[in-house]
Amino acid sequence: MNFNAIIFGSMASLLLAITGFAQTKIMPGRAITITISGVPAEEKTRIDGTYPVSESGNINIAHIGEVRAAGLRADELSKVLQSTYKSRQIYTNPIIQVLSSSMDTLDEQLVHIGGQVRRTGPTKFIKGLTLYQAIQAAGGPTEFGYMKRVKLFRNGKQRQYDLSKEQFMSVPLEPNDTIEVPQKGVFDW
Repeated sequence: MNFNAIIFGSMASLLLAITGFAQTKIMPGRAITITISGVPAEEKTRIDGTYPVSESGNINIAHIGEVRAAGLRADELSKVLQSTYKSRQIYTNPIIQVLSSSMDTLDEQLVHIGGQVRRTGPTKFIKGLTLYQAIQAAGGPTEFGYMKRVKLFRNGKQRQYDLSKEQFMSVPLEPNDTIEVPQKGVFDW
């Protein structure tokens, strides 16, 4: 076999593998990774992460809520998310990258924690997890974190809780919830 035939065959195989991967559709019960740029840093920490695709085929993403992901390719979902953020005037020029693998099965459910906590990002969800416990699992609030206006995003809706009051510390969480601990304002010290 001649050297050119080997090189050509190898390149053709590689191209087919790359094309096949790019065409992989997002499946329910799998995990996808979403990263965003072109937005403020605090917004990036709220959006970036691994998202479970529910059995109904949806993901729950900050500011938008439920979005159909199953059946789309990663590049198609990126375009849907970018256009939704723009059309709702949430972000002016977001650049979103979605990474999907047909081999990534989601074994655990997550909640996402951002803002003024010591470790932002996804945290493992376990049944009975409360709003206060999730913030503590993220290392607790920073010295700038304001626990009297903690935001909980669920299914496209936002609620605010004063975690300095005991009755709100035990607010139960659900998988895919997003929590934001805001920064203290001038008069909050």
